[in-house]
Amino acid sequence: MTKKVLFNDLTLRDGHQSCAATRMTTEQAMRVLPIIKNAGYNMFELWGGATLDSAIRFTKDDPWERLERFRDEMGGGDKIQSLLRGQNLFAYSPYPDDLLAAFIRQSIESGSKNMRIFDAMNDVRNLWMAILATKAYGGKVEAAMCYTTSPIHTTQYFVDYGKRLLEEGVDRIAIKDMAGLLHPKDAVVLFPALRKEINVPIVLHTHTTTGVALVNLALGMKYGLDQFDTCISPFAGGPSHSPIEVMAVVAERMGFEHDLDKDAISKAQDVLRVIFEELKGSIPSFGKSRRKPVYFDDVPVDKVDKMVEAIMKTPEDLDTAIAVSREILADLDYPGYDDKVFITQIPGGMISNLQSQMKEMGVTGDMMDAVMEEFPKVRKDVGYVPLVTPTSQIVGSQAAFNVLAGERYAFVSNEFKMILRGEFGKTPGPIDEEFRKKILGDDVEVKKYRPASYLMPVLEDEVNLPYIKSKKDLLLHHVFGNAADEFLKSRK
Repeated sequence: MTKKVLFNDLTLRDGHQSCAATRMTTEQAMRVLPIIKNAGYNMFELWGGATLDSAIRFTKDDPWERLERFRDEMGGGDKIQSLLRGQNLFAYSPYPDDLLAAFIRQSIESGSKNMRIFDAMNDVRNLWMAILATKAYGGKVEAAMCYTTSPIHTTQYFVDYGKRLLEEGVDRIAIKDMAGLLHPKDAVVLFPALRKEINVPIVLHTHTTTGVALVNLALGMKYGLDQFDTCISPFAGGPSHSPIEVMAVVAERMGFEHDLDKDAISKAQDVLRVIFEELKGSIPSFGKSRRKPVYFDDVPVDKVDKMVEAIMKTPEDLDTAIAVSREILADLDYPGYDDKVFITQIPGGMISNLQSQMKEMGVTGDMMDAVMEEFPKVRKDVGYVPLVTPTSQIVGSQAAFNVLAGERYAFVSNEFKMILRGEFGKTPGPIDEEFRKKILGDDVEVKKYRPASYLMPVLEDEVNLPYIKSKKDLLLHHVFGNAADEFLKSRK
């Protein structure tokens, strides 16, 4: 029997979040979705992550209206997925349980029947209520483990975490490699170990930042993972995900069927290239455009075969596979890779943002290098937290403060203190108590219980604001604060 591989499309969520600062409008997305909705994808991640915040701040789109238009176009929400930051919902700090449950209920009713739920600390307590609410209101849960590397984050750590997620009754488990830190030499150990213990579908989500994602996806197919996240060019490669135009060919050369409609995807790419140029014109820091389209027939099959041959060897010839995979993407003019991320552990999109912010402050050259060196040291101080929203921003800012001040921790952000107080959850590794006292003082009590258990409900409090016309408006107000209020005021 022919093997089949399932691809998920993230172009209209993570693709433009990674490549274009999440600036794609609802109207632009709706030019693409009708083309790809029946193109053979298993799932579409269309909502969540930064898309709600960016919609109300920058594109002035109603997030609920966007989701409902997606639902109506798709004929329902069964193949629509949203990225949910656990107890932080779609924002940056923990929210009370009543607000979380209400927001998830409305998200499911508005069209997202699937929730990919993660916690920046990999603290399962921060997933409990989101999992329960999603299941209670008829949704499916894909729990994501945030992949990172440290003395704490061993293969056994991730296997144990996966088994813990299974105990919570999740429907799928994702390996969320948000910074491209999963090196193939670790993947060949991790994938079979997880496959042996996890009896629900396993999804591989890995960014191409470090230039190894193509190899990891192929290894995932070899070792029996079930679903693979990709994007359509030109919103693929670089800090985004592997291009489906390449991965479909890789799957075919490995002997897998995929049921993708290549003509529809190529047509969608033509539209996306126009949108890419539209966004490039409005965002000064936007990345370069490709010189040419990348269609399925453009992929060099001889090099794909060479990569596949190296992967299928026993043991795998990973050095050759990585080198050839990078050649393939370079030949097709995708953005280059940055394997320094394996050392700094900074997600690719954050590096560019941090460099831009530092440049505006007049910081370049050696001082920028010093910030890069400080980054992993700060991460170690706070128990090797995975670097994903919001911890990546918190650790990155603190590293910059340390360097700019010329003295470590002369200034400490409130968010950094929140990590030390346990307000984001339990850190993966222990925090030195002397360090904690140095930053917080002697009288601060570290939170022992689930962070949200210390938060008071909010939905029973009366809110009398003239621009809040519905429950959906109220939910945006509570989660996004002033940004939502300004958006709601501006609506006609």
